[in-house]
Parts: sequence; structure tokens; C-alpha cells
Amino acid sequence: MTAIDLYVIEKVKERREACQMTQEALAHALNYSSSYINKFEKGKKKFNISHLNEIAKILKCAPKDFLPDKPL
Repeated sequence: MTAIDLYVIEKVKERREACQMTQEALAHALNYSSSYINKFEKGKKKFNISHLNEIAKILKCAPKDFLPDKPL
């Protein structure tokens, strides 16, 4: 995992928790298995732009909210 991958994972987790949504609930909203988000948050998978776009729709934010303001 790179620094940007870890940053994005943490931002998605922060936003999910701020919305009081469980990993399972987010995975269900994305039509994935209940352990799907856990694999990302444990660093076993990387989010891609499509993932971030769909997650942003569910968490009512912009995909850019998961990215740093400056390169890492």
C-alpha cells in the first residue's frame, strides 16, 4: 500500500463512521458482500475511482473528499 492508498482508506472510514454507517451497511448499499469494506479498511484491497464515486453517492459527499489537497 502506498501513502495515497492509506490516506484514501482512512478518509473513507472517517466519513463512513461520521455518517454512523457500519462496514456491513456500506457494503450492502454497494451491493457487495458484508466483508467487502472490511477488506479495504484492512488494506487487503485498494479503492478505485469508481468505488470512490459510488461511496460518495451513498455517504452524500464528493469523491474528492477522500483525496488529499496536495500530493503525498
